[in-house]
Amino acid sequence: MTRKYFGTDGIRGSANAFPMTSEVAMRVGMAAGKLFTNGSYRHRVVIGKDTRLSGYMIESALVSGFTAVGMDVFQLGPMPTPAVAMLTRSLRADLGVMISASHNPFIDNGIKLFGPDGYKLSDETEAEIEQLMEGDSTELLAAAESIGRATRIDSARERYIEFAKRTLPKNIRFDGIRAVIDCANGAGYKVAPEALWELGAEVIKIGVDPNGLNINKDCGTTAPEDLIRKVSEVRADIGIALDGDADRVVIVDEKGSIIDGDQLMAVIAESWLMRGRLAGGGVVATVMSNLGLERYLEGLGLDLARTPVGDRYVVEHMRRHGYNVGGEQSGHIVLSDFSTTGDGLITALQLLAVVAQSGKPVSEICNRFEPLPQVLENVRYKNGQPLDNVGVQRAISDGKSKLGKAGRLVIRPSGTEPVIRVMAEGDDERLVKTVVSDIVHALTAAAA
Repeated sequence: MTRKYFGTDGIRGSANAFPMTSEVAMRVGMAAGKLFTNGSYRHRVVIGKDTRLSGYMIESALVSGFTAVGMDVFQLGPMPTPAVAMLTRSLRADLGVMISASHNPFIDNGIKLFGPDGYKLSDETEAEIEQLMEGDSTELLAAAESIGRATRIDSARERYIEFAKRTLPKNIRFDGIRAVIDCANGAGYKVAPEALWELGAEVIKIGVDPNGLNINKDCGTTAPEDLIRKVSEVRADIGIALDGDADRVVIVDEKGSIIDGDQLMAVIAESWLMRGRLAGGGVVATVMSNLGLERYLEGLGLDLARTPVGDRYVVEHMRRHGYNVGGEQSGHIVLSDFSTTGDGLITALQLLAVVAQSGKPVSEICNRFEPLPQVLENVRYKNGQPLDNVGVQRAISDGKSKLGKAGRLVIRPSGTEPVIRVMAEGDDERLVKTVVSDIVHALTAAAA
């Protein structure tokens, strides 16, 4: 069936506009609740959210839907996405729900669903939910005596903080480390600073005053300028930026330079390799990760497995082939020994463990390799299939030949808009720019 509600990462849209309405949210609760109610015991679902104003509306509608089909609901309040996934497992829930639109502005919202194992639902399961949503909702309703109850879990924050702290090697403390953390006025605004402080760090907080409208607004991973200024102002050892649902992280070193996900994966992979903890013989990343990371890992005797863009593809490959470190250049890092999805706080803690053990500054720790020059351009088109054009195919073939083994070329259509992304990287920056320019020119001509 054609997907009407679910996209590449749950359901997402502008609040109070289809599909992000209270009516749709209630139907999601009823359909998902019914699908996962398949035994005689009391079924339960945990619901977390970020700090968007529309979260109240969506949460209430979901609670109504789940209780109507006989599910008990545990409401967590503002809580990072990885915390919801963890608590779904910890509380032996049948389902987990995160209400968030991640790094988007407050006007958007979304619904992400997790199975009892803490992993996001498969496309097939989402299709089954959609089918139930389109049917007669009265057939899903529980008997009056079987209607569910809703309860707020006051200990959720403490549970997650303790869980995050236990991911560190024994006796690791952050005493003497001055850290600035920007929580994007989002879901991690309480748990992340508290975890760092309890581990001994001196913590300077920004982006911790959510008002429902300011999530991700000029702060967090998408706008680290304030964080960079604050790190310089207070002479901090590290700056940590989370996004709205805290599943992504961007690091700023003591010099004010931004550290991307590729460098973080290199640091963690090498650290875990030395501790005998790294599984799978390497790291899983997307096609967008820098060739410098691949070469660096090769030097350690490790491989870099590449997937299409999207954290779900990274996680799928990690699960299928036994890797425990993976992620995206954007800072969405998955450490599957601990989490079933990206976790910004735990990623930051793993980096800080290396800093604390080595005594070296973040700028040195996170300078594992020199990234190759990388150029990315987007070409918008109105209709048709520009990639099928003979001139475009010739330009792509010529580009691959010119780069050879000294570079890499990635051409991919966007999954959300009529845009083709052209990315090339290589040792020769001038050649990389020429290759991208030639392909963009051919695509533009074909699109016209």
